Amino acid sequence: MSRQLGDSHRRFLQTLMAVGITDEQEARALYQHCCDAHKMQCIPDKLDEFIEAINSRLQPMFMQIRKGMSEENGHQYYALVNMAETDITRMTSDYADNELELFRKTLDLIVSSENGKASSTDILNSTDTMTSKKLKKSETEHLLTRLVQDKWLCERRGEYTLSTRCVIEMEPYIRTMYQDQVKVCHICHNIAFQILQRKGGATLSSL
Repeated sequence: MSRQLGDSHRRFLQTLMAVGITDEQEARALYQHCCDAHKMQCIPDKLDEFIEAINSRLQPMFMQIRKGMSEENGHQYYALVNMAETDITRMTSDYADNELELFRKTLDLIVSSENGKASSTDILNSTDTMTSKKLKKSETEHLLTRLVQDKWLCERRGEYTLSTRCVIEMEPYIRTMYQDQVKVCHICHNIAFQILQRKGGATLSSL
């Protein structure tokens, strides 16, 4: 049976629909704001229950607010995910076939790497093996900029990683396509691409 939703739940959902993804601190602040705006009691440790109530109503629409962790900073994030499409096909309305092929090649490079990163040079070189219309260097650079702006990739000093949004949304696809290559964190059981160092030298991911 679906849980009853109030205006505070609807405001929270509308905001998340607009931003797509938010970190836990921002989510808690939004939760507080939505409760205050609609005179609902805000219980700080009940955020996940609040979100579960929203998810119970989103389920028939194949949508879900999913929680995941960023490998960049170790923070928890909440993302609104389309459950009806669990692979790259969800990107077809925004990207051309050859652009999607290059994204897949970038994904291959990142997953198969030792550090969860792909250099811009390796991505540019991968265009030589494209089966669809080959992208020029300038087109590839523009596409990578778009993928970062659309929050599918992150870039730092010429190296690209999968964004937290991408990992959360495409986890089923990644697990299916890269079964033997995917590394799983033994603490949170999420897929992991980068080794995050903890104090004392222990790693978050047991690779």
